[in-house]
Amino acid sequence: MTYAQLFLQYEWELEKVGEEPESLTFTFRNLKGLDMTGFVLLLRQEVSEEDQALLARIAQRLLAHEPAQYILGYETFHDLKLKVDKRILIPRPETAELVDLILAENADEQLDLLDIGTGSGAIALALAHERPTWRIVASDISQEALDLAKENAQANQIAVDFCQSDLFSQLSVSYDIIVSNPPYISEADKAEVGLNVLTSEPHLALFADEEGLAIYRKLAQQAGKHLKADGKIYLEIGYKQGQIVSQLFREAFPDKRVRVLPDQFGQDRMVVVDNG
Repeated sequence: MTYAQLFLQYEWELEKVGEEPESLTFTFRNLKGLDMTGFVLLLRQEVSEEDQALLARIAQRLLAHEPAQYILGYETFHDLKLKVDKRILIPRPETAELVDLILAENADEQLDLLDIGTGSGAIALALAHERPTWRIVASDISQEALDLAKENAQANQIAVDFCQSDLFSQLSVSYDIIVSNPPYISEADKAEVGLNVLTSEPHLALFADEEGLAIYRKLAQQAGKHLKADGKIYLEIGYKQGQIVSQLFREAFPDKRVRVLPDQFGQDRMVVVDNG
């Protein structure tokens, strides 16, 4: 059997259970270190015993709705290679857009920044990599997530301070920037979440009470005590939440400007609070 024939067989099985067939190719190529040319040249060849066993293991895990990134053990985010596993949410492209926005709107100078719910450390580490003069604190309620974020900081040789905290409970200073990609999916929207996410990624990092708004409400109520006078807040939101999240922060910060910004697909994805 050729590689092409075996891939078709497994891809058909993946499609039947609602998984992306391309995830098999993606995972195999990355584990083998193959570029696209090398992969295409391989397709007509007979499958080696070693690769037959490898593909069977990959397919088994994908069919069980395990994300490809967990199988690889890493995700690339803003030119950083970040270790990922079931302790944390896999960094998404829309979160990279939030990082891009923060970098575009804030010059390379000394700033104090707090990343709430850091997970893998993606936001904090990407910003620290681009703005090494910033003093960055990455916090999370989960010690397991912080342990992994620390591993990623060490692996990428990036200096960030870490703190286990439920929002601001263990924090006492004020910041120029507060950024957060909190849990924001409501239980009612579970049907919109892929099986590989529901099965494998931590629900603590995905779902929030009050129709997904619980963490935003607490942030709006508490952030003022930890934000400098000219400070800014950057939030990732669910695509349905622009109006209601922005209203929460307009009420909490009546003297500040509140913007709702779209992602690359034109969907509401970010809320920004600043002085205009």
